[in-house]
Amino acid sequence: MIEELLPDPVVTVEAHGDEPAEGATLYPGEQALIARAVEKRRREFTVVRTCARRAMDKLGVPPQAVLTGDRGAPQWPAGLIGSMTHCEGYAAAALARATDLASLGIDAEPHLPLPDGVLPSVSLPAEDGRLRALRAEHPAVHWDRLLFSAKESVYKAWFPLTGKWLDFTEADIEVGLTPGHTTAGVFRARLLVPGPVVDGRRVDHFDGRWTVGRGLVATAVSVAYDGG
Repeated sequence: MIEELLPDPVVTVEAHGDEPAEGATLYPGEQALIARAVEKRRREFTVVRTCARRAMDKLGVPPQAVLTGDRGAPQWPAGLIGSMTHCEGYAAAALARATDLASLGIDAEPHLPLPDGVLPSVSLPAEDGRLRALRAEHPAVHWDRLLFSAKESVYKAWFPLTGKWLDFTEADIEVGLTPGHTTAGVFRARLLVPGPVVDGRRVDHFDGRWTVGRGLVATAVSVAYDGG
């Protein structure tokens, strides 16, 4: 699912199911990060890092540990950028060379309504209005969950470029459908705070893509050096 949302320089690896692949192991530094975690968290952690190492292999980079830095952001090998996501029964990693893209972010969520009370804390009034219109025309898509996922992908692309927190209400996201499709499309996130400087240019928005299928909603953002 994630692969179709990202440009060619990005390599992706997905895993369906919660059990790590046979022979999957963690590096000592990774084991220390989840030493006190419950078993479910340990499985998810192992599965998604196995995906990341397989993506490294696709790029010809020796597999290595993926530790975490500020705010839990993954620390990638020198010369790589990337993003990871996992939810119940699914995990994915996306990596690219830092010379090809400035940043990227991916997210996957169960295609279910957000829990009660969550949407007001993550959405803007303008977004609420657009979601109501989309819901009326295409009720099969859980647009609230899609908005949440898109904001997660935006944040994952934002943080490596800025090192700063981005609140849910600091990006105004407009979602569109791909012509002829009802379960795939694009979105634009207009940044409501000063955006990162990429290759000498101030970025004021991020563009992304989304899809729904196999009980999941997936979103992805890629930030190119030319602003595209």
